[in-house]
Amino acid sequence: MLPILENDDLLKFAACSCMLPAKEGGDFMGQPKQLRHLSLALRVFGVIFIVGLPLMMMVVWPAGWSWEPRQPEYEQMMMGIYATLGVFLIIAAKDPLAHKSLIWFTVWSSVVHGAIMAVQALVDPADRSNLFGDVAALFLVAITLGLLMPKGASAEGGSPAQVLSR
Repeated sequence: MLPILENDDLLKFAACSCMLPAKEGGDFMGQPKQLRHLSLALRVFGVIFIVGLPLMMMVVWPAGWSWEPRQPEYEQMMMGIYATLGVFLIIAAKDPLAHKSLIWFTVWSSVVHGAIMAVQALVDPADRSNLFGDVAALFLVAITLGLLMPKGASAEGGSPAQVLSR
């Protein structure tokens, strides 16, 4: 169970989780190279979801990460959902194979979310900049995590394609 984190404790938690030392022989926490890279990607995306998304939406590039007309309630909801996912991705980084359902959820929900937003951005010229912001970022998350998942490491019950074909 996660303790209640106050003030900047969440940032300290995320930063410390990203800097765990590698063990001898190049293995990370006893994991092969591919899982080490997956662990790193989970940590990086976790921190980005917690810290980077709010910064991109509110400060750095709102045009590429927000939609018109502006809807603060929607934006707060998205930041809350992705911050929560970010915390769980950081937790999953410690043992990715024990959290493969969460990782595959992140992959496939990013594909679906990005595809829906891509269609919306193509239909509405006011939102075209999102194709290079949040839409591209969602596909980057999906592709990176999907490629880094070890072969045969799909969620219980088989790969997503196997589950859908039943």
